[in-house]
Amino acid sequence: MALYSRQLRPNMTDIDLLRLFSLSGEFKHITVRNEEKLELAKLAAKVPIPVKESPSEPSAKVNILLQAYISRLKLDGFALVADMAFIQQSAARIMRALFEMALRRKWSGLSKLTLSFSNMVSHRIWNSQSPLRQFKNVPEVVARKLERKSDIEWSRYFDLTPSDLGELVGVPKMGRTLHKLVHQFPKLDLSIQIQPITRSMLRVELGLVPDFEFDVNVHGYSQLFHVIVEDVNGASVLHHEVFSLSRSNAEEEHSLLFSIPVLDPMPPLYFVRVISDRWMHAESSLPISFRSMILPPKFPPPTELLDLQPLPPAALGESALAKLYGFKEFNPIQTQTFHELFKTDRNTLVCAPSGSGKLVCAEFAIHRMLVSDPSGKCVYVAPKDDIVDSVHKTWSKRLGSILQPNQVVKLTGETASDLRLLSEAKIVICNVSQWDSISRRWRQRKAVQAVSLFIMDEMHFLGGEGGPTMEVVISRMRYLGSQKKQRDENANLRIVGLSASLANAREVAEWMGVSNKSLFNFSPKVRPTPLEIYFQSFDQNNFSSRLMAMAKPVYNAVSRHSDNKPTIVFVPSRRQAQLTAIDLMSYKDTLDGSSFLSENTVEIALKIAEIARCLKEPTLQQVVSAGVGFVHEGMSEDDWDTVTGLFSDDSIGVLVCPYSLCWKLTASAHLVVIMGTETYDGRERRYVDYPISDLLHMMGKASRQAVDSSGRCVILCHTPKKDRLKKLLYDPLPIESHLDHYLHDHINSEIVTKTIGSMQDAVDYITWTFLYRRLTKNPNYYNLQGTSNVHLSEHLSEMVETILGDLEESKCCQMDDEGDVSPLNLGMIAAYYYIQYTTIELIASSVTEKTKTRGVMEILSAASEFSTLPIRHGEEKALKILARTLKHQIPESAQFHDSNTKALVLLQCHFSRKSVSMDLNLDQRKIISDSINLIQAIVDVISSNGWLKPALAAMELSQMVVQGLWSKDNPLMQIPHFTKEIVDRCEAYKGEDNIEGVFDILSLEDDVRNDILRLPDDKMADVAVFCNSYPNVDVTFSIVDPEDLTAGDPVEIQVKLERDIDEEDMEEEEVGQLGTVSAPLYPKEKKEGWWIIIGDTSTNTLYSLKRVTLQQTQNVKLEFNAPDEAGDYNLTLLCMSDSYLGCDQEYEVSLSIAVADSDDDSESGSEGESESEEK
Repeated sequence: MALYSRQLRPNMTDIDLLRLFSLSGEFKHITVRNEEKLELAKLAAKVPIPVKESPSEPSAKVNILLQAYISRLKLDGFALVADMAFIQQSAARIMRALFEMALRRKWSGLSKLTLSFSNMVSHRIWNSQSPLRQFKNVPEVVARKLERKSDIEWSRYFDLTPSDLGELVGVPKMGRTLHKLVHQFPKLDLSIQIQPITRSMLRVELGLVPDFEFDVNVHGYSQLFHVIVEDVNGASVLHHEVFSLSRSNAEEEHSLLFSIPVLDPMPPLYFVRVISDRWMHAESSLPISFRSMILPPKFPPPTELLDLQPLPPAALGESALAKLYGFKEFNPIQTQTFHELFKTDRNTLVCAPSGSGKLVCAEFAIHRMLVSDPSGKCVYVAPKDDIVDSVHKTWSKRLGSILQPNQVVKLTGETASDLRLLSEAKIVICNVSQWDSISRRWRQRKAVQAVSLFIMDEMHFLGGEGGPTMEVVISRMRYLGSQKKQRDENANLRIVGLSASLANAREVAEWMGVSNKSLFNFSPKVRPTPLEIYFQSFDQNNFSSRLMAMAKPVYNAVSRHSDNKPTIVFVPSRRQAQLTAIDLMSYKDTLDGSSFLSENTVEIALKIAEIARCLKEPTLQQVVSAGVGFVHEGMSEDDWDTVTGLFSDDSIGVLVCPYSLCWKLTASAHLVVIMGTETYDGRERRYVDYPISDLLHMMGKASRQAVDSSGRCVILCHTPKKDRLKKLLYDPLPIESHLDHYLHDHINSEIVTKTIGSMQDAVDYITWTFLYRRLTKNPNYYNLQGTSNVHLSEHLSEMVETILGDLEESKCCQMDDEGDVSPLNLGMIAAYYYIQYTTIELIASSVTEKTKTRGVMEILSAASEFSTLPIRHGEEKALKILARTLKHQIPESAQFHDSNTKALVLLQCHFSRKSVSMDLNLDQRKIISDSINLIQAIVDVISSNGWLKPALAAMELSQMVVQGLWSKDNPLMQIPHFTKEIVDRCEAYKGEDNIEGVFDILSLEDDVRNDILRLPDDKMADVAVFCNSYPNVDVTFSIVDPEDLTAGDPVEIQVKLERDIDEEDMEEEEVGQLGTVSAPLYPKEKKEGWWIIIGDTSTNTLYSLKRVTLQQTQNVKLEFNAPDEAGDYNLTLLCMSDSYLGCDQEYEVSLSIAVADSDDDSESGSEGESESEEK
């Protein structure tokens, strides 16, 4: 290796490479015997690459024998044959080593040469020979004929027909065989899209489409390709990664995402080459042209951290406010931002590294509002539910102590209850989607207009998941603030933004209406607690192998850097968390003979062991006893609290956590180890990088303010990712808008609320967004070819035309010739229920008048909302196994790496009450909680078509989702702890009355009930709670003016719902809880909903529908047009629950319709009313 290191040069030729190979230490014992000299001299004359040394030199012998092996020359001497066997055994391995060294040194030419020689040795073929020699069944005669046709390039062979190829070799019968072989030759078609991120970094999306027939007998089960990006001279490697093509996805399009540096001065182009690892001449290349590239401008410098005297909490003025903080002084970042946030009402943006105490900065603005505007209302919005939960917990404790009860609230996602919370509370905490949903109709909602302080946290998510919605929300609040200002000079809406350090913070600030004086954009290097960052890279291309290779380095990092202080290890998955915890425990015990407990005393060990015994998971019990804990998404709340509590108390030294829980985990540590920066994405069937916002947050965990003088972070990553990660983690984060890909739903909602009424309004709407400001700053990122006003206006007009065209095609809106836009029923339903326009289009095109429950279930599972469900490693196989035992078979065309197929499988498992794994159970809970909204939208779409039976099928599906049963199951199965055996005993009971429904259980004598149910007291209490909350509703109705009904005229039916309860025996709290659904399998709290329908079962016609909630009594007015023809009609009034099986009610409604007067011009026809229009 030392010899290679000294003598390797980037511009080596094949002569130099073979000479270096022949000098390898492996061959130092090879000598030239006298009897071999003559034969070696003859061989030297036959081999294609000249050998400079004399054949009597041992190095020349090695060189000649290697070339003779590749050339398939026959040898006479047995000693030479033995030496050749030894040389060829080492040759491919040594060439691979030289290839790896050349790649490490980023020498493109030498990398390709060494890889080529490695394959020459493997196949015993020279580069100049026909590539078809790599197939075993090509006759020597045919191969030689092909080699004589050297004027035909290899790339042209793919365009030849079988007869052309047969004619080429002079053997017509071989044409078809050769054609098949040519099209089995590994070949990839490339496409490329580049986007500038900064002046020195490009984001590249490389599309790879296999253009050959994958045959396991020829190609094995997978093919490896090297993706190399080289500079314009082809001299240096700018990026390298390995792409694996497996048999299962050999016909699909693949995409690779990576970043490459932009050299200064900017070159005319780069080249992307995709080279097969095992096949010669299997190379595709594509140039990346920079001719029309417009790079973004340089970013302004960050805000300097001033050397100020730290402020004490007493600076807040009020002693009650100062007492909220248990520390003596604010940190430097909080001190520098204090005056702007607490002494002024200006919009402010604070960008600082994670772990800098930005939440306290937000509290300064809240204190300002509480002191200066007693009637003010604050809304805090964060992009993730975990952040919302954490902030709500913190502020309920801290700010709740100085406010009235129930003044710090968290929104639920239910519009009615959220509006009530918003109007009553002082501080409202919610996620981005919830605030988007509630603020869409801000013109009609006084509570939204009453907001005086709007705080948006984690604004660097603008460039990631949920960014488009965040952008729309901030733009809307800016617009709302400007409208308030126009109406009243004194009315002010203050916007405060919190973010990680941003490269383009000034543009974000301008968009938010923040002046330069109110912008604080600190460098990532400026932290209250200094952070030491260590990188360790690994070359293993296989993900699992790389994680195995990281196991010992993770332990070494903990031993070297933790200083016996708390350590958090972030891993890619739940399974890896468990494995890493076991590895750490084993290494510590084996190498050190101790544990990670804070104090290795017998008393502490016994105490921890006692606590560990209370944990539910056996593995967790074992590792916690050794001072290592792990958490994951599927664990119980009690176990989570116990393990995180032990870690926060410093009882255990190490906590292993999946990266996806980094936002839920509130603990911080002295050392953070990030074990790998990629995770598996089953939808794309590849490993993808962690979001950069997650990485920044994980790094921020390595700072215990006022405890440590410094924190440490060790990042273990794949070698090709290292440079990009350093760039993104050390420098401020550049963010771009992705709103242009997600505008459809937001524009649809603004059309429904009449904010957008024309194409010009839509363009004006976009000018309020961050996207509009970035279009001219980084035009190539958004496929904009220039920065002039003409380019910009054309781009915006085209964007708006495309979006409105798509919405019109999906029947969500309609446009007239003047460019005016108006909403349609489907668009209103989509906006009301906060669902995607693609989903509403799918529902409208899929439901028919004959759709049954199964059909509605399949439509529901195909919703776009479920397309983001994760597919983890190995889940495809688990889903296939579950699908075999489902009640309804999955369609044959279904793909198990498709999230919508997963949704369908898990829905059926929920109805059949099949147990699923922890990870699948988490996904199942999400599907169930999202389904109710979607089903209500499906009911509205069906009702607007006037179909009765499909609407009833959708309502039954709603009941099934809430209770986790099939509609044909016995309603008794809804009751908690009821099993099939208990239901069988109920059916077999032969008393005075049969047990058919829930109320029959209540009417039984106690001893009879106990004998049938055979449940312990605690479970019997759950049964009693369910039975008492099961709705007993009396329905009465009357037809208004039944004698004066004429064909085509309006008919009005008054319906009264009344809950049958004994109010005197109920406490006030119990009355308040009326209507709360008892559903053990439904993941959220739910209020009962009732559909009141009038329809004709004989003609499958739905005349009118309304959805209501019911506390004690509810009056409903149903209006519809009478049938066109006179006569007697027997209609049906149905009262359908959306939550319980077996409590639906049905009544016959008789109508006598008289003949309409001849001069009556009233419109006839029946029309279902969608709930979105009703409300």
